[in-house]
Amino acid sequence: MTLHVSATHAPIAGTPPEAPGARVGFSAKAKGYLALTKPRVVELLLVTTLPTMFFAQGYSGRGGVPGLWLMVATMVGGALAAGASGAFNCYIDRDIDKVMHRTSKRPLVTGVITPREALVFSWVLTVLAVALLWSINPLTGLLGIGAIFLYVVVYSLILKRRTTQNIVWGGAAGCMPVLIAWSAVTNSVQWPAVILFMIIFLWTPPHYWPLSMRYSDDYNAVNVPMLGAVAGTRTVAVQVVLYTWAMVACSLLLIPLGGAGIVYTVVTVAAGAWFLYEAHMLYSNSKKDLVTKKNAMKVFHVSITYLTLVFLSLAVDPFVGPALMR
Repeated sequence: MTLHVSATHAPIAGTPPEAPGARVGFSAKAKGYLALTKPRVVELLLVTTLPTMFFAQGYSGRGGVPGLWLMVATMVGGALAAGASGAFNCYIDRDIDKVMHRTSKRPLVTGVITPREALVFSWVLTVLAVALLWSINPLTGLLGIGAIFLYVVVYSLILKRRTTQNIVWGGAAGCMPVLIAWSAVTNSVQWPAVILFMIIFLWTPPHYWPLSMRYSDDYNAVNVPMLGAVAGTRTVAVQVVLYTWAMVACSLLLIPLGGAGIVYTVVTVAAGAWFLYEAHMLYSNSKKDLVTKKNAMKVFHVSITYLTLVFLSLAVDPFVGPALMR
């Protein structure tokens, strides 16, 4: 599911065989398969799924929380879809992963998992994910297929190695969990779900481009044109500021158009102001040629905290008070 769903954290390292052709133990194999799914990325995606389900339940007028089976099926199906996408990505990028320092311990590089095993594993996860999501309703199943297609085909195969806009359009995959969550509860995609989709879509560039600034040497070594790696720091900082402003403005649309209440409003305004401050600090440093990997990564970490706070407030909001403008 870039959410776009790209590798935003260092992968779990696999344990390489002692020698070529050596047998790999069960524990090392299991850890290798887990690493293929990029579990920390999956965690971030799931942070957006359950709160969206809570909010959709309140928006539908039913109140309370969705049924336990519905929540479990959606979360597990979403995790399987995200894991399948990550595993396909590891298979596709295995040639450049062995060159990049950040990805040099992925299991396909170390040899813990063979390419054939990774490909079979990816397809098994895909089938399980789609089957589970389809069992909720066909719309949710189709959205799950769309999420995998966007990350694997549109991002990994088409955009990643060809354009600096790779993370912008490929990042739409990371936005899909909110549509999946909303459709699981309502069997539809309504305006609040579209707004949540756009929040994550606009969040992805200012989240990922600072990370690509940190790992610019890696991306340049394999000719992957991440904007943060190939453009000047001032250009990147301007883009981070512009996307952050657009994201904050979009997040506020949920108040008049999505029925958000006081908790969401207060948290989103405060968290948005904090994110904007850090984005502008990055721009200010870029004008003075003072951008470092450390302050670029500060924006990256703030972006994760921002998204977590916004979606936690989304989960709590329906239980605290009425919509402010509905």
